[in-house]
Amino acid sequence: MSQVKFTEAILPQVPAPSSSPEATKEPKTKPSPTTKKTVPASTKAAPAAQGVVEAQADKDAKTKKQKLVRDSFTIPKDEYVAIEELKQRALNLSHPAKKSELIRAGIKLLTQLDDAALLQAMQTVPAIKTGRPKAEKN
Repeated sequence: MSQVKFTEAILPQVPAPSSSPEATKEPKTKPSPTTKKTVPASTKAAPAAQGVVEAQADKDAKTKKQKLVRDSFTIPKDEYVAIEELKQRALNLSHPAKKSELIRAGIKLLTQLDDAALLQAMQTVPAIKTGRPKAEKN
């Protein structure tokens, strides 16, 4: 009975490297996409086209991702149900929305109000205890 080494039984057999000329060739590599290509002077952008490039740069600066903040809050059950109803209304309008999107839309609307209208809207919202609700006992 021949004994097999433990590592030979588990590891796959890998062929030994050959000493042929093909095996010693370095693999062909593509030029990296970060390398700059030189452009002849005749094909450089005209001054009018540079305005388009600047406008694109301004657009890119505006579309940079904003830093997101994760938060949690307590909300009365009836207002939570209202969020679910608004999600369904948005879905019926072929514009599915997440809870956070609805809340953000509400914030955008509140920021457009003048001080008197904001105060009136805030007075319709009852104050609640903050923090996690106590666990219900069965």
